[in-house]
Amino acid sequence: MSLSVAGSIATSALRTAEVGMAVAASNVANAGTDGYTRKVASNATSDTAVGYASVDVARIGSNVNQFLLKTIVTAMSGLGAAETRNSYLDQLQSAMGSVTADEDGGGSDLGSMIDAVADVAATLATSPESQSAKAAVVQSVSDLAESLRNISASVQALRAQADDGIAATVDSINRSLGALDDLNGRIVKGRALGQNTADLEDQRNEALKGLAETIGVTYQIDGNGLMRISTTSGKSLLDSSVHALSYTAAASVGAGTVYSATGISGFQGIMIDGTDITTSVKGGTLSALIALRDTDLPAQQAQLDELAMTLKESLNAIQNQGTAYPPPQSLTGTATVAGTDALAVTGGTLRVAVTDSTGTAAEVLDIDLSTMATMQDVVDAINTMGNASASISADGKLVISADSAGNGIALGGAGNGDGGAFSAAYGMNDLLTGSGASDIRISSAVGADSALLATGALSTASGLAAGDAALTSGDGSVAQALKSAFSTPRGFDAAGGLAGRSTSFAGYAGAVIQSAATLADKAATAYESQSSYANGLETSFASQSGVNVDEETAAISTLQSAYEAAAAVMSALQEMFDAALNMVQ
Repeated sequence: MSLSVAGSIATSALRTAEVGMAVAASNVANAGTDGYTRKVASNATSDTAVGYASVDVARIGSNVNQFLLKTIVTAMSGLGAAETRNSYLDQLQSAMGSVTADEDGGGSDLGSMIDAVADVAATLATSPESQSAKAAVVQSVSDLAESLRNISASVQALRAQADDGIAATVDSINRSLGALDDLNGRIVKGRALGQNTADLEDQRNEALKGLAETIGVTYQIDGNGLMRISTTSGKSLLDSSVHALSYTAAASVGAGTVYSATGISGFQGIMIDGTDITTSVKGGTLSALIALRDTDLPAQQAQLDELAMTLKESLNAIQNQGTAYPPPQSLTGTATVAGTDALAVTGGTLRVAVTDSTGTAAEVLDIDLSTMATMQDVVDAINTMGNASASISADGKLVISADSAGNGIALGGAGNGDGGAFSAAYGMNDLLTGSGASDIRISSAVGADSALLATGALSTASGLAAGDAALTSGDGSVAQALKSAFSTPRGFDAAGGLAGRSTSFAGYAGAVIQSAATLADKAATAYESQSSYANGLETSFASQSGVNVDEETAAISTLQSAYEAAAAVMSALQEMFDAALNMVQ
C-alpha cells in the first residue's frame, strides 16, 4: 500500500468519525426538542482501486419506524375527533341544568321545573278560586317554557359554535397544507443536492400529525421525498401543489338551519376543487364538528321539541275544555284561518255563552257543528246573537266578543257535544303558544292576566238559557284536569334517537336529560381511551426513534477513540512521509 493511499484511508476515517461525533452531539443537544428523532450517520465503504477500501458517510437519516408513524397519524385523527366531541357534549349536558337542589329546594333541570308546575297545579285544584294559586301556576308554566327556550337556545348556540369551528378548522387545515407544501419543496430540493434533510423531515412529520388532528388523512412519500396527502375518502389535499378547502360559516343558526348539498339555504358545503366533501369527511376535529352540528345537536333539539309540543298540546287541550271565572270580554284564537276554510271540527255542539261577572248567562247559543261547512258559517251563526259578535281579524284569527264591557264570553259544549274540541282546534283558550322548544311561551293574554287561567267549565246542562248559572266560582274541574296532566302518562313520538313511549312529562324530561348525559359520558370515555392510546403510541415512537442521551454519550466516546486511532495513523504516516523525503534529498 502506498503512503498516499494509506493517507486517504486515514483521512476518510477521521472525517467519518468527526461527522459521527457531530451527529451524536446534535442528538444530545436536541434530546428535549419536540418531534426530534435520533439521527444516524450511515457509513459506506469506498474502493480505492488498489485493493483496499476506505470508509465514508453515505447519508445522515432519522431512525423512524414508518409503520408506527402511520399508526400515530391515524390515532391523531381519532384524538382530534374525540376531544372535540367531549368538549361540546359536556357543554350540552351542562345546558340541560342541574338536578342538585338550589336554595329554594329544587333543581334547575327540566324534570324539577315540571315537578314545580305539578306542585302549584295541585294547590290550584284544591282552591280553584284563588288568584294567588292561579298566578303561581301561570308563573311556573312560564318559567318552564322559558327554560325550554333557554336550553333550545343553548343547543343552537352550540351548533353555531360548531359551524364557526368548521370555518376555523378549514383555515387551520389550509395553513397546515401550506406549511407541508413548503417543507415538501425544501426536502425534494435538498435531496436532489445531496443535502441532509432529516431535520426537515422531522418538521414535516410533526406538521402531518397536526393536520391529522383536524382531518382524517392518508399519505405516501415518493422516491424524491415528496409527500402526497389525501383525505381518507381519497380526495387529494397535497401533491405538487396545495388543494385548499373553502367554507363560509352561516350568518345565523336556528333550529331550522340545516346543511344543504345545493348550498341554496342553510349550511353550505365544504369544498375542494369544486367538490363538496361535507358528507365524506372522516376523522379529526372537522368530522366531529360536522356530526355535532348536523346530527347530535339536532337530535337533542328534536327531543326538546317533542317535549315542548306534547306539553303545549296537552295543556291547551285541557284549558280549551274550560273557561276563566269570570270570563274575558273577548277571545282571540291562535290558529290562522280564512272564512272559506272547512271546519277542523265537523261534529258535536259548540256552546257560546255570554255571562255577567257572576257567571249568570245573558245569552246562550248552541251551534250544531255538523250543519256548518266553513268557518264563515260559524262566524255568521254567532253574529245572530244579540249580545255577542264574531269576526276574522286582519291577521286571520277568529275573534269572539261580548258586546257589553260588563259581560264575558265562555265556550263549551252542550250535552255530549265536545265544544272544547272547537276551542282547541282554533286556540281560543290556549295556555301555551309556539312551534317548538325554541319559541314556546305562555300566551300573551294569560301571561298578562293570570285571572284568565281556566279552572272550571261552562255548564253543559241541556236547555241552558239567559238567567241560568252558566259558571260557578268554585268549579275546579279544569284545575283538577290540569293537576292530573302531570301524573298521567302521555304518548310521546320517537324523536332524536329516543324511542316512542308512554310516560309523564317529567319522565320524558328525564329521558331527554339522560340522553344528553349518556352522550357526554360516552364522549368522555372515548376521549380518555383515545388519548391514552395516542399517548402510548407516542411513547413507543419516542422509545424507538427518540434520543437516549446515555447511548449517544457512549457513541461519542467510541467515535473519539476511533478518531484518535485514525489521527495516530495519520501522525505515523506523516513521519514516514517525512523520512522518505529526507532519504531523497
